[in-house]
Amino acid sequence: MVMRGVKAGLATTWTLGKVIFPITLIVSLLQYTPILLWIIEKVEPFMKWIGLSGDAAIPLVLGNFLNLYASIGAILTLDLTVKEVFILAVMLSFSHNLIIETTVAAKVGIKLWVIVIVRVGLALVSAFIINIVWNGGDQLAKYGMISSSEENVTGWANIILEAIEKAGLGVIQLAIIVIPLMVFIQVMKELSWLDVFSRWMSPFTRVLGMKENTTTTLAAGLVFGLAYGAGVMIQAVEEDGVEQKDLYLAFIFLVACHAVIEDTLIFIPLGIPVWPLLAIRLITAILLTAVVSFVWNRLQHSQRKEATYEG
Repeated sequence: MVMRGVKAGLATTWTLGKVIFPITLIVSLLQYTPILLWIIEKVEPFMKWIGLSGDAAIPLVLGNFLNLYASIGAILTLDLTVKEVFILAVMLSFSHNLIIETTVAAKVGIKLWVIVIVRVGLALVSAFIINIVWNGGDQLAKYGMISSSEENVTGWANIILEAIEKAGLGVIQLAIIVIPLMVFIQVMKELSWLDVFSRWMSPFTRVLGMKENTTTTLAAGLVFGLAYGAGVMIQAVEEDGVEQKDLYLAFIFLVACHAVIEDTLIFIPLGIPVWPLLAIRLITAILLTAVVSFVWNRLQHSQRKEATYEG
């Protein structure tokens, strides 16, 4: 059963790696072109509507095009208020690494526009609300003891080499997490532990409008992240027959709240309260998924009634 898990992990790594490698390569090269600077210039005028200065566009764009580490590196070089840093942290927790994670989700069968609208929408709405509700936080943020300097790479040969290295490391990191995860899931399945886990989690998934066979995906996504949750979901769709409704509900939950350990702890060096950040993500995920599930059920019920009357 270990070998079956390894094979499933390798297959998933290959499926997701074909997405992660080229996109990481392209985005890594883009940061050395005027394209990102052009996007930042276009975004800056809209910053005031969500309580941010023009400079805050830099970590916001880097976080969405690259990753959280790039955005935090940029934040450390800027003089921002506590409120601005907190707004950025909330926005980036909802919407980061947008290109890769959205494309990976699409491999499972989720519509690209659904993921983009949910993630970007949550980021903008949360920032707007925080800006209106929070009247304080005007003092300059004091960052922790962390270096913000990075080695400057010059010359296109070195830039391309660095981009290939980043893309390769991204796939290796994926394999290091996904293969043991798939082995663990395979062992749980064959020892019937997964059935026990599903029954234990079933009250929570039922509240969110999902069936028991989505519990493993939710757990993987919450702990390891959206991309790795997608890896588990790919296998679940093939083997467990996860329905389209449950597929969408699971990913709506995970786009709002995934990798809760890493994506929360990573903001500690910025000197902001992380517990409110975690609470905002979790509560938003639960409420949003429950509302979408309720609306979906109502629409299905109406369609069934119309079909009955026509019959």
